[in-house]
Amino acid sequence: MFNNKAASSKSKPNEVLNALDLQGGQKVADIGAGGGYFTLRFAEIVGADGRVFAVDVNQDFLAFIHNSAEEKGLSNVETVLATKDGVALPKKSFDLIFIRNASHHLPDRPEYFGKLKAALKPQGRIAIVEYKGGGFSFHGLFGHYVPKETIIKEMEQAGFQLEKDLSFLPEQSFTIFHAKQA
Repeated sequence: MFNNKAASSKSKPNEVLNALDLQGGQKVADIGAGGGYFTLRFAEIVGADGRVFAVDVNQDFLAFIHNSAEEKGLSNVETVLATKDGVALPKKSFDLIFIRNASHHLPDRPEYFGKLKAALKPQGRIAIVEYKGGGFSFHGLFGHYVPKETIIKEMEQAGFQLEKDLSFLPEQSFTIFHAKQA
């Protein structure tokens, strides 16, 4: 149940994974991991030499992810409980920070993303998949979205530059950023 929407062909998970171009041995943080669909897929891709941190504010979701990883024999998944103050991730450790359908929950996104910059390796990236919103959809009516233009502006405020703007998702924007070089 947790992962039905992420795994749905409408959500194009294989295309998302291909666009991220992950390699064996890389380290990934999945922020707002939910049921862990992408966490587990990332863990399979980066392999035993890589590591995936599943980050969420819900301890039950993290327990589900932990159990799912064990069932699949994935020993490279670590769960991290986020707090209202954010998440403490190891500095200069991540090749990719992935945030899917969760950025609309963050109260001060530019500040939050600015703090995440310290966790990225020099060539690290942040990928954000977020509902486009608007109209009479659940997401539009209840504010569960952030317009792509707002994401780009806030990421620039946090010190990032747009690297890719992918348009193949029907209900979501998909943007990838890297830190601006000083």
